[in-house]
Amino acid sequence: MATSAAFSSLRRRRSPPLEAFLAPVDLTDGGIIRTVLSVANELVDLHSGKKLPFQRQNFNSLVRKLEVFVVVLDFLKDFRSFSRFSYTAIMCFKELYLLFYRCKILLDYCSQSSKLWMLLQNQSISGHFHDLNQEMSTLLDVLPIKELSLSEDVREQVELLQRQLRRAKCFMDKNDEMLRHRLYSFLYEIEKGQIPDSNELWFFFVDKLGIRDPKSCRAEIEFLEEQIVNHEGDVEPTAAVLNGFVALTRYCRFLLFGFEEEMEVGAERHKKLRKGMMTQEIADTFLTIPKDFCCPISLDLMQDPVIVSTGQTYDRSSISRWLDEGHYTCPKTGQMLANKRLIPNRALRNLITQWSVAHGIPYEQPEGAEFSSELAAASSSKAAVTANQATAYLLIQQLASGSEDAQTIAAREIRLLSKTGKENRAFIAEAGAVPHLKRLLLSANAIAQENSVTAMLNLSIHDKNKGRIMDEEGCLNSIVDVLRFGQTTEARENAAATLFSLSAVHNYKKRIADESGAVEALAYLLRDGTPRGKKDAVTALFNLSTHTENCVRMIEAGAVSAVVGAIGVEGVSEEAAGALALIVRHPAGAEAVGREEKAVAGLLGLMRCGTPRGKENAVAALLELCRSGGAVATEKVLKAPTLAGLLQTLLFTGTKRARRKAASLARVFQRRENAALHSGGVGVGYPIAGNSTTNRDTSFVGDVSVPMSISVPVVQG
Repeated sequence: MATSAAFSSLRRRRSPPLEAFLAPVDLTDGGIIRTVLSVANELVDLHSGKKLPFQRQNFNSLVRKLEVFVVVLDFLKDFRSFSRFSYTAIMCFKELYLLFYRCKILLDYCSQSSKLWMLLQNQSISGHFHDLNQEMSTLLDVLPIKELSLSEDVREQVELLQRQLRRAKCFMDKNDEMLRHRLYSFLYEIEKGQIPDSNELWFFFVDKLGIRDPKSCRAEIEFLEEQIVNHEGDVEPTAAVLNGFVALTRYCRFLLFGFEEEMEVGAERHKKLRKGMMTQEIADTFLTIPKDFCCPISLDLMQDPVIVSTGQTYDRSSISRWLDEGHYTCPKTGQMLANKRLIPNRALRNLITQWSVAHGIPYEQPEGAEFSSELAAASSSKAAVTANQATAYLLIQQLASGSEDAQTIAAREIRLLSKTGKENRAFIAEAGAVPHLKRLLLSANAIAQENSVTAMLNLSIHDKNKGRIMDEEGCLNSIVDVLRFGQTTEARENAAATLFSLSAVHNYKKRIADESGAVEALAYLLRDGTPRGKKDAVTALFNLSTHTENCVRMIEAGAVSAVVGAIGVEGVSEEAAGALALIVRHPAGAEAVGREEKAVAGLLGLMRCGTPRGKENAVAALLELCRSGGAVATEKVLKAPTLAGLLQTLLFTGTKRARRKAASLARVFQRRENAALHSGGVGVGYPIAGNSTTNRDTSFVGDVSVPMSISVPVVQG
C-alpha cells in the first residue's frame, strides 16, 4: 500500500515491526476487544491536543475519529456474550487492529518529522489521511452494528461518524500548500544564480516555519540528510532536490543566525559532534561511497573508470596523469604495465551513475560517454552547488575574522561541506580556505584542530587542491605536527590519512618523507594506533614506499620494522605486504627486511591464511627479497619448511599475478636445489608437485609456465 512505501524508512527507525504489534490475543473471552481498546487509548492519549506546524486539521480529525472508536470499544469491553459475535464481526475487530497500526504509523510520522519535511510531503500526507478515512468508512459499512447491541448514545456517535466518513474528501490546507510552493520557488531562484533576499528567508524560516535558532536549523538539516540516506525511488522529492533544500537550509542557518552559539564543553561536546550523520569523514567517505566506486589514486568517486593491463580500475584522469609522469607500473599492485591502453569500464560506470542518481550525488558526464540525458540531469543539483558556494563564502569569512567559537563552528561546517562532491572541494579551496585551516591546525582547541585537519583531508581528495595544500607555506609541517602531537586520536588519524591523500602525487612523496618526524609518526601509529589508525598509517607508508628514494629514510625512521610487524595484523596485512614488496626492491630495503626475524615467517603466514590480494603481495615480497637480498636473505626464504607446499597451493588457487610470482619463486627454489645437488649436497626434497626423480616437465597453470617437479633424492621406505 502507498502508506507503507512513504513511511517505510520511519517505520524501520522508530516503529516496532508488524509482528511485534500483532501480539497473540485470546478471541474467545473478549481479548481482542480489550487489546484493540488499549491500542486506541494509547493513540488518543499520546496524540490528543498536539499542535503541529502542518497537517493540523487532518491530524486532529483522525484523533477525534479514534476517540469514537474508544467509546464503542469501551462499551463492548465488558460484554458477556462474545460467543454470539459472528465471524464477520470478529474479522472486523481484527481488521480494526491493523487499521490502528496504520494510524499509528501516520500519527507518529507527523509527530516526529521535521517541519521542512512535512511541508515537502504535504500532498502525499494529505492523501494518506484520506486513505485512512476511506478504510474506516469501509470497515464501519461492513461491521454488523446491530449485532453489537450498542446503547443509543453510542450508536448515534457511530452513525454520525459513518456519515462524516462517507462525505469526507481529501483535505489539503491552502496555507500549507502556499508555503510549499514558496519553498520550491527559493530553489528555482538559486538554480538561476539568484540568492534569495535575507528578509524573505527570515520571514519564511522564522516567522512562518518557526525555525528560530541554529539548533532548530541543524535538526532540520539532519532530518533531511537522513531522508537522503534512506531514500526510496518511489518517494518524492528526488534525492537531488533534497540536496538542494539541505544546502539552502545550511545557508540560512549561518545567514540568519550567525556563528555565535553556545559551545558545549569538552568531551561531551566532542562526543555529540561525532554522533551526527557526518562524522569521522574519511571513514564515512568510504562507507558512504562504496569502496569499489572510488579511484585508488584520488580516493574520489570515479567519473570515468578505466581498466589498465593488470586488471585494476582507476579514474581516467588520475591514471592518465600517473602515466604522463613517466610511471610504467600499476599504482595499486606495483606490477609493470604490459601496455598503456585504458579500457573503459562501462559496467562499473553505469553502476556509479545509478548510485549517484539514487543518492543525489553530482556526477559529471565524461566526454563521449553513453549516458542517458535524463540520468545526467537528475544526478546534479545546480541549486545545491550554488547554495553551498554561498555558504562557503560565509564560512571562510568567519575563519578569517570570527571569534574562536565561530572559527571552530566554521571549520566544522567546512569539514562537512567538503565531505562529498568535487564541486564543493574545488570552490572551498578556491575561495581561500586552506591558509585559515592551516592556522587552526595548531589551535589549542581540540575540536577546532580535529575539524580543521579533517577538512584539510577532505579538500585534499580533489586533485587540484593537493597542490594548494603543498604550496601553502608551513602547511605540510603543520599537518605532520598534528600527526605527531594531535590532541585527539581522530585528529592524528586524519592527519595520517591526509598524508596518504597528498602522497598520491609522485612528486610529493619525497617531500612528505623528508618532512621532519613524518615517517616516524606514521610508524608509531602503525605499531600502536587504533585499527583505523593502523590502516591510515600503512596506506600512507605504502604510498611513500613507491618512491625509490624514500627507502633509506623509511629504514632510518623504523618504518620497515613497523611494516613487518603489521603483516599479521587484520585489516592492514595486505598493504603491509605490498609495501614490503616495494621496499625490498632496493638493496638497502632488502637488507633491512632480511634482518627482521619475523619478516619471512609473517609473509609465509599471509600466503597461507591471507586474502587473495594479501597472498599475491606476500609471494611478491618474498620473490623480490630473493632477487635483491643476496644469498643470506634468499637462503632464509628458501629454507622455510612450508614454502614448497604454499607455492604449490598458490600455483593452482591464486590470482593471475600471484600465480606468476609463485612460478618465478618456484624457479628460484628449483635452481637452489639443483645447485645443491651439483655441489654434492643433499637437497631439501620439497617437490613442487610429485616426487619424480627423473622428469623435469613443465606444465601450465592458466597462462603461466610452471616447473612442476624438482629432481631430488627420494628416500624409499
